[in-house]
Amino acid sequence: DKLRFDFSHLEAMTAQEVADIENRVNAEIRDNSEITTRLMNIDDAKNSGAMALFGEKYDDEVRVLAMGTGSDANQFSIELCGGTHAKRTGDLGVFKITSEASAAAGVRRIEAVVGQAALDFIADEEKTLNTIARSVKASSDNVGEKVEQLIAKGRLLEKELEALKAKLASSAGSDLASQAIEGNGFKILSARIDGTDVPTMKTTLDQLKDKLGTAVIMLAAETEGKVTLLAGVTKDLIGKVKAGDIVKECAPYVDGRGGGKPEMAQAGGKNAEGIPKALEAFQALAGKL
Repeated sequence: DKLRFDFSHLEAMTAQEVADIENRVNAEIRDNSEITTRLMNIDDAKNSGAMALFGEKYDDEVRVLAMGTGSDANQFSIELCGGTHAKRTGDLGVFKITSEASAAAGVRRIEAVVGQAALDFIADEEKTLNTIARSVKASSDNVGEKVEQLIAKGRLLEKELEALKAKLASSAGSDLASQAIEGNGFKILSARIDGTDVPTMKTTLDQLKDKLGTAVIMLAAETEGKVTLLAGVTKDLIGKVKAGDIVKECAPYVDGRGGGKPEMAQAGGKNAEGIPKALEAFQALAGKL
């Protein structure tokens, strides 16, 4: 009640190609043609149009299976095969492809089911479709359209969220800038901003660089159990210290490691309790510059 078939094909099959194959096979099943078995000389079998599998070894006499209307090469399928088969194509009931994937370079593989197994597979798909339809308050007829609308709405909300984060980062940058202390001709700022994701931290760091002018900065955050350290150095100071060196010095305190470019570097860790010591280490390092 199931099969696997490998064939030469350079790219993934489209949904339409899969549907075309299913329709063609199911049409042959509905025709309910007789499946004939003949024992033939291997050369005669090949000359009749029988399909032999590459790499397989065959005896001088082979078993030839044929099905479909017409004769010899005009039939739907003629193959050399020693397996057990149905008596008529209609015995298969219905054919349904369950998966299509790469089997090797230039080789695709389809897996399919027939008969009751195919009906069970279709019933499971319908059950899943109905569950999704109920979840999005749609019917099985318009569930696809409804899901696309929700995805588009989600993407729009993501853009709006990113815009709000950028606005908050700008505001946070203004508030944090006032906490900077004077170093040896530059500003030093360390701050903990828990719950902030990495993109927002980077935006905040850029805002702080613009506001402080000449500065070394360390931002730390614990978000969803993960620790992020982000170091920034303005261009005019990278001759004295590099952001990558800062995070390498501070990351061990949060059981992490990291690196990056001279002007911005990042470290990830898992020990939030070490954040205060990491910020203290940064302050000590910056104070020596």
